[in-house]
Amino acid sequence: VLQAVLAFQFAGGGLVKLTGSPEMVDLFAAVGAGQWLRYLVGALEVAGAVGLLVPRLSGLAALGLAGLMAGATATNLFVIGESPWLPVGLLLVSAVIARGRWSATKALAGRVRR
Repeated sequence: VLQAVLAFQFAGGGLVKLTGSPEMVDLFAAVGAGQWLRYLVGALEVAGAVGLLVPRLSGLAALGLAGLMAGATATNLFVIGESPWLPVGLLLVSAVIARGRWSATKALAGRVRR
């Protein structure tokens, strides 16, 4: 259930970025890296949301989303000066899922190495 809720959250956030919501356009303009970053983050969020729903990929997807939220937290704190609580919360939930799926992630990595 936690994975599905997190997937829904990231899919929604990613789609808002990809569709060019004025709030997201303004937010990424404030970051100063360009709108390409908005598209990249949106695509990563949607891909991560899909990955959360695929049992073999859920741990890896959660790990990637935790990394993305670490970047979002740093950006909120040091670049745009906004509250970091939403990305911190998403990071923590992603980390819990990544930890819970660690054995599946290790098995996936073992298959890729062969």
